[in-house]
Amino acid sequence: MIDRILHSMFRRAALLLLVPLLLAGCMRLGVRSASSMIPEWRTALFEECDPVLAREALPANLKMMEGLLRVDPENRRVLVALSMGFTGYSMMFLEDEAPARASALLLRARDYGLRALGESGADIEKAALHPARLSPLLESLGREDLEPLFWSALAWSSWIRLNLDDPAAVARLNAAQACIKRAIALNGDYFFGLPHVAMGTVLAARPPLLGGDPEKAKACFERAIALHQGHFLLAKLYLARYYAVRVQDRRLFLDLLDEIENADPRIMKQACLFNAVARVQAVHLREHVDTLFF
Repeated sequence: MIDRILHSMFRRAALLLLVPLLLAGCMRLGVRSASSMIPEWRTALFEECDPVLAREALPANLKMMEGLLRVDPENRRVLVALSMGFTGYSMMFLEDEAPARASALLLRARDYGLRALGESGADIEKAALHPARLSPLLESLGREDLEPLFWSALAWSSWIRLNLDDPAAVARLNAAQACIKRAIALNGDYFFGLPHVAMGTVLAARPPLLGGDPEKAKACFERAIALHQGHFLLAKLYLARYYAVRVQDRRLFLDLLDEIENADPRIMKQACLFNAVARVQAVHLREHVDTLFF
């Protein structure tokens, strides 16, 4: 009798332990099913031509994805989407008006991208100050690693650019640039040529004494611009903002702003959001022309 009672108790205890495990498994399956819709979410976002609507929608979407990640912490698709989303949100909407907040979110974006690379991402962060260790780590990454590598590198380099007065940030500039260089080697034309824009920004933003090279930067921007016949306006914006200002070419700066402001953002449907944001930022840049050029 006692044996039957104990057997019954053990069965109930086992069921109580099994139910949460089954539920967790079902929840992870649900997250993986939901994450399969991320490419469609990205397409809808990038095709949005109203930057105000996109700005208001992005935070809720990012927090929703962070909720999904709690259920499935190693979901690479969600990690990459979060890295991309926080990077884009910070660069498009926060850098100028709230640089401290942008810095914090860019670090979050970098960390999500490195997490998506698994052990390689953790090793890259540890090797940031050791070029001899970093180089073989980056060489071991393949095309399947392009997205997390690029978005973490873009977030990293953007964070450094906002914190050039911090020696700890400057010390990691070579590592971020090396990551961008590897992304270009894997596919520099990825995402409308944004890796070339990222490299151009790094080369133009950092002083020559720290490895900056304005003319190489210009070539990077021009490569990205040529990819889509000048229709990806963000590349022109960064050419104006970083190269033209660096070499103090006021005429080029104003000509590029004219081209951006007079362009229809819908000229490139799949990048309408970036084009619309570029037009808004071009107007703001024009307002500061007399302080940017001496």
